[in-house]
Amino acid sequence: MARVPHITEADLPTAQQDLLVSALQGTELNIYRTVGNNPAMLYGLRTLLGSLWRDSGLDPTQRELVILAVARETETAYAWHQHVAIGRDVGLSDAEIIAISDGQLDSFDRSGRLLVEYALATVRGTADDELSDRLAAAFDDETVVGVTTLASGYLMIGRLLDALAVETEAPFVGWRLENGVSD
Repeated sequence: MARVPHITEADLPTAQQDLLVSALQGTELNIYRTVGNNPAMLYGLRTLLGSLWRDSGLDPTQRELVILAVARETETAYAWHQHVAIGRDVGLSDAEIIAISDGQLDSFDRSGRLLVEYALATVRGTADDELSDRLAAAFDDETVVGVTTLASGYLMIGRLLDALAVETEAPFVGWRLENGVSD
């Protein structure tokens, strides 16, 4: 159970009520209903997430590889559950999603594997010159900063979700998709 109550639209100023609804799913999400206890923070979080998605320099599949890798590494069930569905929507297969969960990166192309390796190193605090040089050889500086910020942002999101004990809206899909289809 979440450590603070979920708010409703009526709890927010009229101008911010739409912040509870996912642009992708068209429904209210528990992360927003929880963070909405502080409307200014909800606005900031939505702004940050929008930028992480739009401005990383990655295509949607690459973006989801990074987010899923961070969610799995940090064992953030909420983010994993949400991004399994999003990953599927942008073309990731269940086999690819399970490979990320299992840390089996051999099936990914060179750039996908590199992005996941770099995201994990960012989260673990182990990004070194060799890995950074490989990333810089494959992507421009703007994208290197974008990937680093995306991975770091989802590390922050994971810690937020865990600290506030935000629950998935539907039963957790499972780390190996063993519990069925996510919403």
